[in-house]
Amino acid sequence: MQQSDWLSQKEFSLNESNAFWTKEAEKLDWITSWKTLQSGSFNTGDIKWFEEGELNVCYNCVDRHLDKYADKTALIWEGDSPDDYKAISFDTLHKQVMRFANVLKKIGVKKGDVVCIYLPLILEAPIAMLACARIGAIHSVIFAGFSPQSIEDRVNDAASKFIITADGGFRGGKKVALKENVDIAIKNCPTVEKVLVVEHAKNDIQLEHGRDYLYHLLANEVGEQCDVEPMNAEDPLFILYTSGSTGKPKGVVHTTAGYLLYASLTHREIFGVRENDVYWCTADVGWITGHSYVVYGPLANRTTTLIYEGVPCYPAKSRFFDIVDKYQVNIFYTAPTAIRALQAEGDEAVLANTSRDSLRVLGSVGEPINREAWYWYHDKVGKSNCSIVDTWWQTETGGIMISPGFAHKQKPGSAMKSFLGIEAAILNKDTSKEISGALSAHDYGALAIKKPWPGMMRTLWGDHERYMDTYFNVYKGYYYPGDGAYRDQEGDIWISGRLDDIISIAGHRIGTAEVESVIDSHHAVAETAVIGIPDAIKGEVIYAYVTLERDSIPTDQLKKDIIAWVRKTYGPIATIKVIQWTDELPKTRSGKIMRRILRKIAHFEEAQIGDVSTLADPECVPALIEGRIDYR
Repeated sequence: MQQSDWLSQKEFSLNESNAFWTKEAEKLDWITSWKTLQSGSFNTGDIKWFEEGELNVCYNCVDRHLDKYADKTALIWEGDSPDDYKAISFDTLHKQVMRFANVLKKIGVKKGDVVCIYLPLILEAPIAMLACARIGAIHSVIFAGFSPQSIEDRVNDAASKFIITADGGFRGGKKVALKENVDIAIKNCPTVEKVLVVEHAKNDIQLEHGRDYLYHLLANEVGEQCDVEPMNAEDPLFILYTSGSTGKPKGVVHTTAGYLLYASLTHREIFGVRENDVYWCTADVGWITGHSYVVYGPLANRTTTLIYEGVPCYPAKSRFFDIVDKYQVNIFYTAPTAIRALQAEGDEAVLANTSRDSLRVLGSVGEPINREAWYWYHDKVGKSNCSIVDTWWQTETGGIMISPGFAHKQKPGSAMKSFLGIEAAILNKDTSKEISGALSAHDYGALAIKKPWPGMMRTLWGDHERYMDTYFNVYKGYYYPGDGAYRDQEGDIWISGRLDDIISIAGHRIGTAEVESVIDSHHAVAETAVIGIPDAIKGEVIYAYVTLERDSIPTDQLKKDIIAWVRKTYGPIATIKVIQWTDELPKTRSGKIMRRILRKIAHFEEAQIGDVSTLADPECVPALIEGRIDYR
């Protein structure tokens, strides 16, 4: 879509929103047409879209493509080892989904049941999700890197009777135990009745008679015909739990029609998808990015989609881009954490032996991308020939909300424009009033969304009160995502990070993301996380956890250089009091830095850190505590 067409569509989507959403909804295949387009409000928390309409998500992602595109490749799977790969057509996907759905029925799964899925990123993961959608079961995907405690928490909150898992997976050349984790977890999950096990890693596992079933054995006992279940537009499609970075994990509930419409629309328009594209989003299906932009959005748009079980730098530092060349990937969508990690390995190791000439669009997701990483991504990875699609959204929004879009001018580090049909506002944090004009880079407001959109979550599973208190009661009449933002002179939006990740220095509110971006731009720095610590004069000052590039040596002089660099680049207000060198930052397995843990360490509150088993490397926490610098 060209710039002029985009602007025309944006105006239409806001000024004639009912007509816009009706037009987009008509691109889906419906069983029964809806009677009411939208009802409810943010104030009442009872949002509904396409009431009394019926459709099936699996049908829209698979069956409707078969008449003309049965032989088109639907999914490409690349294993942890470069020698392991396979591709399946839409016809094969259709047959495998129906067989999987029949196996689910055979073990007792019915419409409305919650099925927990704990699988590595193999073909059976999206197949299991689609099979649940086909028969009207609600899936709750649990990231395959999570611990037994995390499995237990999610299974119990959803009161699930069914778990789908595998005998094991692979990451970086190592086998990963999955069935064993499930066995440990469900000792304290009284609702679980059946466990379905997919054979993958050939791990030795224990099977409990009457509870555990091997998928491949049951698959031989069922057929390949399974009709789709008509689903009401507002029937739940899935529950997805947030990572639990603060408090108890929240079971975000997404419903059928509105979610599918929004995932497919954003995928198609923001990435500028073409019929013969090979598209690769590196996210795991255990996260919302994997739901919306690995499974539902791409398949609804009939896009050939790549999934990869392994890690970015195994067995070679260039693995990501070896895969890009191997399959001639056109659209590549990953996280700034991965971009920075690859950048730190050096161009010779990561890029020198790959061409990447097939790439047209490069996407960024998960956190604001700092300028240095943006330029490396654009100049080196994309050879200055690719659009950079920075995207802001959340598990709760269902799809991308703010993005420059593939055809728009680029502003490194800015999410830029709200998507079609989305009206974003920036509120004064204290007065709740909308700020209409530009703000300075140091003057943040609260990001908010002004009216409902189809892809938004409908509730938190079993806790609608928390849903209202978290997202709608903070600023009445708005959806509040918890993020800060400012608007520049051209009206473009910049995300400053979580409002609880803002440091107040002498009355000046400084976003952690912005300070981190400045520190990251220092030639010696690979990655940074900053938090605020108390200061008797300024209220708060900055405590920075800094990971250096491989060839950099940690010295007191380098600390002074970094502090001076930040004062020069950001301004003297950005007062860094402490720099702690660290080899690793505490991150979830999706790459999110857990600043909550860093705050507890810096504030000498490590006794309150709690469970760290969901971190990619829990052992980094004792090392951070040992290396802590006492500033008191």
